[in-house]
Amino acid sequence: MNSSEDNIGRSRMLPPLPERMRPHNLEGYVGQKHLIGENGILRNMIRNGKLSSFILWGPPGVGKTTLARIMASEMKLEFHTLSAISSGVKEVREVIDRARSNTLFSSTVPPILFIDEIHRFNKAQQDALLGAVEDGTITLIGATTENPSFEVITPLLSRCQVYVLKPLETDDLGQLLDRALKEDEILKTMDIVVRETDALFRFSSGDARKLLNILEVIISSASGSRKVVIDNNLVTSCLQNMPSMYDKDSEMHYDIISAFIKSVRGSDPNAAVYWLARMLEGGEDPLFIARRLCILASEDIGLANPNALLLANACFQTVHNIGMPEARIPLAETAIYLATSQKSNSAYLAINKALEMVRNDNSPVPLHLRNAPTALMKELKYSDGYKYAHDYPGHFTDLEFMPDRWAGTKIYEPADNRKEDEIRQKLDMMWPKYK
Repeated sequence: MNSSEDNIGRSRMLPPLPERMRPHNLEGYVGQKHLIGENGILRNMIRNGKLSSFILWGPPGVGKTTLARIMASEMKLEFHTLSAISSGVKEVREVIDRARSNTLFSSTVPPILFIDEIHRFNKAQQDALLGAVEDGTITLIGATTENPSFEVITPLLSRCQVYVLKPLETDDLGQLLDRALKEDEILKTMDIVVRETDALFRFSSGDARKLLNILEVIISSASGSRKVVIDNNLVTSCLQNMPSMYDKDSEMHYDIISAFIKSVRGSDPNAAVYWLARMLEGGEDPLFIARRLCILASEDIGLANPNALLLANACFQTVHNIGMPEARIPLAETAIYLATSQKSNSAYLAINKALEMVRNDNSPVPLHLRNAPTALMKELKYSDGYKYAHDYPGHFTDLEFMPDRWAGTKIYEPADNRKEDEIRQKLDMMWPKYK
């Protein structure tokens, strides 16, 4: 066995390259200068010795977990972690109870409780954190790839600052690459030449972990070679020859969700379930899929079947409550229902047309439609001429509700389906001017 093969063999016995290269202090941390640069807020927390609860929001592989660990290390605080995937209310309360009794933590300074993927915690789990965060029993650091405004309950969110982490820049990726080649105990002993980095950085998509994983795959594929020359062709060839995989942070993520949505829109339940399975098997967040189904129910089915949105919203709530693997069932049920439903994008087209109309429009509200709560407003003829629809037969009376500029303008055009055919007939009878 030559030295190259020996090195590769040794690397397989060690932790993966991303773990070997994980920094343990701010000086070794790459990226996020807006947070840990000279005047960054997190660096100032360390400098001042005052740490408050916060949530790190950003895509995978940008250093959320690493940054949390560095904060604890730099401030010499106890650090304990829970995964939102495997921990429940019981585990949360156990950590908090031990912190309160001071049996788990030797310091009187509040320990850090780090919760990875906090967006996967349900309401009950998040509620269990509230009191301990509020009274300072723990300092909470959460990490999430999802918008906390949607996934974290308001009372908990109000007690935490949210800091946004960005995908790594090309310079950051280059710095990581150079450091790995020079400092890793395996790579630094090998003859590795980097001629091109375009493909390497493109496939990494600003993700440090992905960059180092790709680098490790490339080195492993060169088993037996005394010299490894990395260029765009080698990177592309290695990744194309890897087993098919779904990467929820790469271009494939957008391609597969696009295929899924287009299959449902195109009324093909078989293809819809296939692409759904591809996403679930690849580790896609089921709530992301459920949100897209809610959007699709409004955009592509709409008034042709108003029940579609109700089912999609119920699916979202169910997925949020039960999680995987059971969530695959309501997701499949909803995807099939939407795929086999009648389709209409009339509401989508109507709001887009209305938005285009109002972007450069400051038309005043007609006087007869204005509110008149004061005597002065009544003197100015506010609400004068308004007709209360319920006072008329059929709860309808002909009245102009648009500004003068747009009087008679038709925005909503019913689509060609059974439900909207009924709507069209009713509107034609009430509003002949819009025909």
